[in-house]
Amino acid sequence: MRAPQLERRRFRIRGWMIALVVVLIVLLLSVRGLAGFWTDFLWFQSLGQAGTWTQLLGAKVLPAVVFMVVFFVIMLASLVIADRLTPHLRTGPVTAEDEMVTRYRTATARFTGRIRVAIALFFAFIAGLGVSAQWKEWILFTHRVDFGVKDPQFHRDIGFYVFQLPFIRFIADWLFAGLVIVLLVTAVAYYLNGGIRFQSPIQRVSPQVKAHLSVILAVMALVKTAQYWFGRFELDYSTRGAVDGAGYTAVKAELPALNLLVFISVVAALLFLWNIRRRGWVLPIIAVGLWGFVSIVVGAIYPALIQQFQVNPNEFAKERPYIKRNIEATRQAFGLSQVKPTNYDFSQELTADQVAANKSTIDNARLWDPGVLAATYAQIQQFQSYYKVDGVDVDRYTVDGQTVQTAVSLREIDSNALPTQSWINQRILYTHGYGVIASPTNQQTDGQPNFYLSNIPIVQQGLSVDTRGTQIYFGEQESNYIVTGARQPEFNYPRQGVSDSLTRYRGPDGVQFSNFWRKAAFALRFNDINLLVSGQIEAKSKIMLYRSIRSRVEKLAPFLGFDSNPYPVVENGHTLWVIDAYTSTSKYPYAQSIEGASGLAGSFNYARNAVKATVDAYSGRVHFYVVDAKDPIIRSWRSAFPKLFSSFDAMPDALKDHLRYPEDLFRVQTEVYARYHVTEPRRFFQGSERWLISPDPTEALSGVGITTSGTSARTNQRAPEIKATSKRADPYYLYIRLPGDDRESFLMLQSFVPVSQDNQQLRLVSFFTAKADRRNYGELQSFVMPQGQLVDGPVQAALKINQDPNISATFTLLDQKGSQVVKGNMQLIPVGDSIVYVQPVYIEGDGASSFPVYQYVAVFAQGRDPVLANTVNEALAKLFPGVSGATPGTAVPPSTSTPSTPSTPNNSSGQSPAGSGTVESILAQAAQKFNDAGAALRAGDLGRYQTLVQEAQALVAQAQQLLSAGASAAPTTSTTAARATSTAAR
Repeated sequence: MRAPQLERRRFRIRGWMIALVVVLIVLLLSVRGLAGFWTDFLWFQSLGQAGTWTQLLGAKVLPAVVFMVVFFVIMLASLVIADRLTPHLRTGPVTAEDEMVTRYRTATARFTGRIRVAIALFFAFIAGLGVSAQWKEWILFTHRVDFGVKDPQFHRDIGFYVFQLPFIRFIADWLFAGLVIVLLVTAVAYYLNGGIRFQSPIQRVSPQVKAHLSVILAVMALVKTAQYWFGRFELDYSTRGAVDGAGYTAVKAELPALNLLVFISVVAALLFLWNIRRRGWVLPIIAVGLWGFVSIVVGAIYPALIQQFQVNPNEFAKERPYIKRNIEATRQAFGLSQVKPTNYDFSQELTADQVAANKSTIDNARLWDPGVLAATYAQIQQFQSYYKVDGVDVDRYTVDGQTVQTAVSLREIDSNALPTQSWINQRILYTHGYGVIASPTNQQTDGQPNFYLSNIPIVQQGLSVDTRGTQIYFGEQESNYIVTGARQPEFNYPRQGVSDSLTRYRGPDGVQFSNFWRKAAFALRFNDINLLVSGQIEAKSKIMLYRSIRSRVEKLAPFLGFDSNPYPVVENGHTLWVIDAYTSTSKYPYAQSIEGASGLAGSFNYARNAVKATVDAYSGRVHFYVVDAKDPIIRSWRSAFPKLFSSFDAMPDALKDHLRYPEDLFRVQTEVYARYHVTEPRRFFQGSERWLISPDPTEALSGVGITTSGTSARTNQRAPEIKATSKRADPYYLYIRLPGDDRESFLMLQSFVPVSQDNQQLRLVSFFTAKADRRNYGELQSFVMPQGQLVDGPVQAALKINQDPNISATFTLLDQKGSQVVKGNMQLIPVGDSIVYVQPVYIEGDGASSFPVYQYVAVFAQGRDPVLANTVNEALAKLFPGVSGATPGTAVPPSTSTPSTPSTPNNSSGQSPAGSGTVESILAQAAQKFNDAGAALRAGDLGRYQTLVQEAQALVAQAQQLLSAGASAAPTTSTTAARATSTAAR
């Protein structure tokens, strides 16, 4: 008898095995993403913000999970019901459709439950995947606060529109789309199990199937009811009328239409339910057809007819109350309701006594514009190719007991310009920039700034900064990660003739490489194997990432907008970056939407500078100080992330003295105020009193020339053609005293001109200011010029400076081969009841390493000839003889046309730089001096550089004197700056 053969057990693939393989594949494909996920947590943890990371993650994951579960339950329940209502298999003759149903039911009988779950999971994942993108709306929805203001149409608090309505509408839209998917999948399920048979000669849809689908359709109709109901409130965002908000057509036509559609959708839902007891689909089809017809006629055609035949022929009469609503809401939404309009009793009879009384204001006029000064700093203070001086910002500091408007910049490391691009150099050796550069904006010596902080190692005169304050680990340019605490010390700064200064980072920032897994995670994140194998990295070493101040604050608070212009502050020896943060929304009822830029990007109709964020340039520590605790949106975010924000009282007092009014917000407010300074609806609708920001003088006058002939040039000048440029003047910071104030304030200023076609109207109608000192921070004031009186605007002042024959001749001399004229901001300085315009003038050589050198300042007061001088004081002495404290100079009465020749600069070398020959040859000698000066600067010989600049300036003055005396010269056609220099307020 043969021994029984053991039957070999067959291997069977289990479901859990398939799931495991899928999970492993997903992990392998997303391992780098997981590394980034974990290392981000470690970074948040290193800053003490692990709770913020958890809350941000929860805000993205929780709503997605909730919606996935809801959809999964709805879909699974519908499929289970469809399976329970499956009809019995037919007996007797069967069709091809019946055979297919039989085969399907036989094949899937054992896996029916699993199939239902898999289908429900698949569609739930798809439906919930996009919900995480609504995490901001979810947080605001769950942390709603009141504005304390109600909208004028529905009388609901503004908080309902900003915090609740957007997410409620998202829920309704999501639910309707989800029910459409459930309806289609359920119908397919019924078709596959025989509940729906298209080829059946008797009953194509069984009663049970009809009842089930009718219920789904009824629920969809009720969801549509909710969409219509909440859509009523969205009329407050309507753009159909003369202004944003619910206008005549929206209130009188669209709102009744939506109310009617609410009623019809409820009736349709009832008809779907009633249809369960009736045969056929006649009633639901009639209901849906009527519904669609009414929605087209009443919801679209009827409002269009009302707009065309009732509103457009008599628009103002119909829209007047709604325009008033828009004006009030817009001014409130953009913080303009508190603007103080002030009538400026302009007079061009400016006296010497008034000038003397406001001398401190005029003295604070800027001789150095940030855009020009950035190029100068880059050449004389950058020193090494691996340093970068990118931008210059304007602030104020107390020096020797006096508040001085000061330009500040940092010398950051440029990793792309290192001596060699080795991994050690980029990540371990050259880790930080070095040094703060600071100089007063109203002082110069021999065409160069007078420095408070400069050079390497740092030289301190007037301001002080400690060792850590000079080491710039975090800045605007720092985009790469670095490793600190490695075996190799870090490069600190170069020293001439001896070994370079080395240092080690002692600050708190960085994630420590405490174990292999952290090294591996960061190596995966940055795709850099050196982090895993380098012998330079020890257990105490730390990796520093998100070193760009913008990326750092945006990572911590991704729900805020940030100003495009961060600025450094030297405070108690430390160097901090300050960046303004914004809250905004596009859901403020009746407020006018605008398109912003940078920190206020996209379309919005409400904005607040609610937060001042600071980043320590050495330690990397970030603080978010709430400076507008009344803002409801920041109250909501603060409720969601309590550990992220600090109160304004927690800000150091020394830092409070350096806060600036934010530039991006000021640009938005001036753009809106240019139209919304008019509060009377009729005048607003007519638009005749609308303002525009003044065109940029340099851009507007580009290419404008005046033909001159000695002192008789005025009789030969032709009418200029101002370019219809779209570029508007940038706002700028000043430290001045405004009319009616008892002392100076640090403020931002912008000028307005009337609205006109092609910039034909260039007269000044108003200038707008925003104060930034602690005692008056945020005070907005509009100084309005008298009606019917011509007050020169910035472009007109620049034009008159260019047209003056003496100044024009000087510009022509400077703008010869080898050098070019560069003009700074045209600054509007209010003095008494009049206005003085001040514009610095620079010259720059043609060489690649040339930079602007201060030359003169042009000063203009209406009713007087403009003058060109070396200093503002000297210009005042020429304009107003007898001004107390002004530098003596040739006083020029307003009615004369005597040339006001700038004085010759002193020659520190003690030798006369007199040139010989024609004006052209003397200017050629001056150009050569400037070129030699640039070479001396590149060689580091500052003494020779200063001497050559002084000699070149003396030669230019000599050529101008010869020209005035009648010497031969090239044709004297005045010109504007050879190139426009960006002087945006910084």
